[in-house]
Amino acid sequence: MTLRHIAVIDVGKTNAKLALVNAGTLNEIAVVTRPNTVRPGPPYPHFDLEGHWAFFRDGLAAFHRDHGIDAISVTTHGAAAVLLDAGRNLAAPMLDYEHELPDSGYDALRPPFAETGSPRLPCGLNLGAQLHWLLRDPEVAARTAHVLTYPQYWAWRLTGVMATDVTSLGCHTDLWNPWEGRFSSLVDRLGLTGKLAPARRSSDTLGLVRDGLGLPCVPVACGIHDSNASLLPHVLGRTGAFSVVSTGTWVVAMAVDGAKVDLDPTQDVLVNVNALGRPVPSARFMGGREYEVVRNGGDPATTSADSATVLRDGTVMLSPQEWTRQPATQGQRMVALGHYLALMTKTCLDRIGARGPAIVEGPFARNRDYLSMLAAVHGEVEIATSATGTSIGAALLFADRTTPPATRPVAVDNAPALRDHAARWHRRKDTACA
Repeated sequence: MTLRHIAVIDVGKTNAKLALVNAGTLNEIAVVTRPNTVRPGPPYPHFDLEGHWAFFRDGLAAFHRDHGIDAISVTTHGAAAVLLDAGRNLAAPMLDYEHELPDSGYDALRPPFAETGSPRLPCGLNLGAQLHWLLRDPEVAARTAHVLTYPQYWAWRLTGVMATDVTSLGCHTDLWNPWEGRFSSLVDRLGLTGKLAPARRSSDTLGLVRDGLGLPCVPVACGIHDSNASLLPHVLGRTGAFSVVSTGTWVVAMAVDGAKVDLDPTQDVLVNVNALGRPVPSARFMGGREYEVVRNGGDPATTSADSATVLRDGTVMLSPQEWTRQPATQGQRMVALGHYLALMTKTCLDRIGARGPAIVEGPFARNRDYLSMLAAVHGEVEIATSATGTSIGAALLFADRTTPPATRPVAVDNAPALRDHAARWHRRKDTACA
């Protein structure tokens, strides 16, 4: 059967999206979104799973009516899982990973970085910490019969087949050993052996859409972690060393065939697992969130004059709260913000031994100031010439494409001035950390 249209459920931290991807051109031909609003509780901040489900069902039905659907794929943010009881109802609401968890003794329980490639992260960013905290409630522990990572929750609702996937398990969960390709020792320590659904490759077909949903009976892929969805088109089609910088709420740098470096788990460095099951050194920071905080609803546009003024005056953003001097205009503020985000990205690339071109995906691929600074300090930077990103990568779980997306190099005219500016940033950062 030739696949023409692949529907993708794409849940980011900020928005839930449903896209219909043309399997031949890898273009999105229809997109609908809704906010991924966090409900404040009780019992704790959690996500509106039923609201999303109604949105996805309605959207899938409309896509099939208007265009036809041949397959469905799923991608979501990481640090997320859903607990089900024996009747396959929610055993507990799905916890927001940004919720600050009280000390529950988890640090004494979690395996070392050498076993999991997972650093200790704040709040619930280690999925194991979420599960430990939730399961300390004896009623939740007694109810929990199944644990699904988040992409597979939606795949299960479509097919009735339970699974986890290697990319979601390999996303700083503490639950996976990326070098041996198996569950870590934490799964047994949490009492989840036999409850955490079996690990599958992201591209595995779980089954067909079950009856009773009012949807076409089409195959559904197991699903993939969103940063790995951005990485997948390049993993399938490129050879040699390269890195992918996936930008959104998080900026995630992932190095393929990079230099051997000692990974420092105290610097938000970790080992992801790609869709082929292979370890991928990665580093990240919450760049999209910082962008919105600093922009504060203002005009994002910048001019060449704004850039020249920032470089001339030495306006450097060290963090969202700290500047060498306050910008005189919104345009200058946005230029300095772009520079800061690029220098933070370069820091991430250096931490994971990235070599070769850095391919920027997502919103920052349209940010001229970000791209210019990153190209000045990293050397080779590329952006896609056609649609890429999480939905396209998830569609590729079905569309067996081996040609990498076309990219173009980022040209920079004032590289020496930008590198001088970057050196100023590093001197101030080093001084602040001394």
